[in-house]
Amino acid sequence: MRKVFICGAGPGDPDLITVKAMKLLKTCDVIFYDRLVSKEIIDQIPSSSEAFFVGKSEGNSASQQAHINKLIVAYAKKGKRVLRLKGGDPFIFGRGAEEAEYLLRNNVKFEVVPGVSSVVGSAAYSGIPLTHRRFSSSVAIVTGREDPLKKEPSVDWKKLAFAVDTLVILMGVKELSRICEDLIDCGMDKNTMVAIIENGTTKKQRELVGNLGNIVARARRSNLKPPAIIIIGKVVSLHKRLGWYSRSKF
Repeated sequence: MRKVFICGAGPGDPDLITVKAMKLLKTCDVIFYDRLVSKEIIDQIPSSSEAFFVGKSEGNSASQQAHINKLIVAYAKKGKRVLRLKGGDPFIFGRGAEEAEYLLRNNVKFEVVPGVSSVVGSAAYSGIPLTHRRFSSSVAIVTGREDPLKKEPSVDWKKLAFAVDTLVILMGVKELSRICEDLIDCGMDKNTMVAIIENGTTKKQRELVGNLGNIVARARRSNLKPPAIIIIGKVVSLHKRLGWYSRSKF
C-alpha cells in the first residue's frame, strides 16, 4: 500500500537517528533527503532503493518546495513506499507540516516519524540544559528567518524578551545583529549570555559564547556560518562546566 513517511533524521550525529527511521531507510522504495541529513546516514540507503537529494537553496525555496511536493505524490501514487527524510525533526521548522497538508489534499496516506531536533541535540552536546531548576523554567523556540511572503513578521521580540527564561533561535546567524539589537532595544540586559553552536552534534561542531553586547563581533571574527542555533539565557553559563562533547574530541 502506498504511503509516505515524513521522518526526522536527527541533528547530524548519525548515531542519533531513531530505530524506526533507520528501519524505514532500509525498507522504503524511494527516499527523498535534505541537505542536513548526514552522509553516514545516506550511505546506509540500499542500492535497491531510489534516492533523491532535494535540498533547497536560498532564494528559491518556494518553487523548489512545490516541486518536491509533486515528486513525493507522484511516486506515492505509483504504489511506492516513500521516505521523506529531513534533518532534525520534521515538525520543528522543517516544513514537514506543509508537506503533510499537501499529501492530505492529494489523498495520499502519510505517517510522521519524529526525530531529535537540533534544538535539543546541539544544546545537549554543548552542555547547555535548556531548562534547569535554578535558571530556567521555560523555553521558546523561534525562527530567525520568517517566511518572506508574510506581510508582517510574527515574532514579537518585545514580548519574547521577558516571556521565557531561555530563547532558542534557529536560522538566525545571518540575522544575529538585528536579533541582538531588537532584544536590547526591548530592554534585555546586554550582558545576557548567548551561545552559538555551529554544526551541532557533528565532528565539525563549534561553540561560541558571549553576551548580547559582544556576540555579533565575536561571531564575525570566528566566521560562524549556518547551520547553527543560538541559545540566549542564564543556562548558557553552564556550558563551561558541562560542555562534554568538545572536550571528548581531543
